[in-house]
Amino acid sequence: MAVTALVGAQWGDEGKGKIIDILAEKSDMVVRAQGGNNAGHTVVADGVTYKLHLIPSGILYKNTVCVIGNGTVVDPAVVLAEMDELAKYGVDLSRLKIDARAHVILPYHISIDELSEAARGSGDIGTTKKGIGPCYMDKAERIGIRMCDLINLSVFREKLANNVKIKNDIIVKLYGGKPVDFDRIYNDYTAYAERLAKYVCDTSVLVYDAIKAGKNVLFEGAQGALLDLDVGTYPYVTSSHPVSGGFCIGAGVGPTLIKDCIGIAKAYTTRVGKGPFPTELDDEIGDRIRNLGAEFGTTTGRPRRCGWLDAVILRFAVRVNGLTGIALNKLDTLTGLKTLKICVGYKKNGAELRDFPSDISELEGCEPVYEEFEGWTEDITSAKSVKDLPKAAMNYLKAVEKLIDCPVKMVGVGPDRTQNLEMR
Repeated sequence: MAVTALVGAQWGDEGKGKIIDILAEKSDMVVRAQGGNNAGHTVVADGVTYKLHLIPSGILYKNTVCVIGNGTVVDPAVVLAEMDELAKYGVDLSRLKIDARAHVILPYHISIDELSEAARGSGDIGTTKKGIGPCYMDKAERIGIRMCDLINLSVFREKLANNVKIKNDIIVKLYGGKPVDFDRIYNDYTAYAERLAKYVCDTSVLVYDAIKAGKNVLFEGAQGALLDLDVGTYPYVTSSHPVSGGFCIGAGVGPTLIKDCIGIAKAYTTRVGKGPFPTELDDEIGDRIRNLGAEFGTTTGRPRRCGWLDAVILRFAVRVNGLTGIALNKLDTLTGLKTLKICVGYKKNGAELRDFPSDISELEGCEPVYEEFEGWTEDITSAKSVKDLPKAAMNYLKAVEKLIDCPVKMVGVGPDRTQNLEMR
């Protein structure tokens, strides 16, 4: 396995949790390098369902070191709540490491996130309102508070006092909201700092040493390539870099140290929030996919928009991530549909586009160009190998490989970690 990066190849919510869980069992270290608790991975182990938002799912394996890297943003209250929930099941948390340079989400970030979204009205972006974007804004403005600041109380007090004054002006004077209270934040967060201090270190050293020692290291992705701040469907994106290059910055490692990059995708397409979605199915087929695929957000519970598989998107993901393979989830959700469609290009103003547009205004109004494939009715959830799949299902998988010029390495035929087939 060596050093492997897993990334979302669509708009997030691709079922990364299951694939991460499968590979985490074989990993000596699992690293989360971007985003915050706006992500969600659902993992089922020994009959227990764990909903993890920031802590890497490798924490469920007793010999795996789990890293929250410098590129993440950490809400201490949320991570401690996750830790407390895991502790109930006897999970050893001593293997959790949080980078000293990771930025801290504070109450004023959440308040500004909520207020700014409300102020946008119908032009809102559709954020999770968990303070992620405003925290990254502070990071870019160089006024952010990092984990190393949080556990140094004199530094924390000074930086917090300065920030609270600035943020309250924004909250009250710009948005008409209620100011945050310095004393309450300081008291709450110093209590968090006391509990988290022993987990804080320079994780880039730990990751580098593990790779040089020949350990199996897994970089755990969150969100998806189309939500990347630079190359995604801006402005309907997240505030970090969920593409493979984000691991280099967010974990503090060089690109030559990552050997394999696997993109996680569904056998169809979903997205949450606003923004153009060429293959969206606003009909009974879309409803069927949503219900059979349980397409409701782990973090928010929001129903996901559903549509046919989009090969234009997957070719984009192959290109910007340098994918060496695809793990295609939820093939079983398509069972029972007489005809399946894959989008192979877009048509707009009489011209056909084969590459994903860089400008969202160009994407709006694009009509999908489809190829059709025969469906199957056989139950595939009990398949033990790809040889057990119906011919129509295999034809569908082969078509995906050809259309995106990337091998499908794994196929999901159900929600359980055992319902995953190796293609090659």
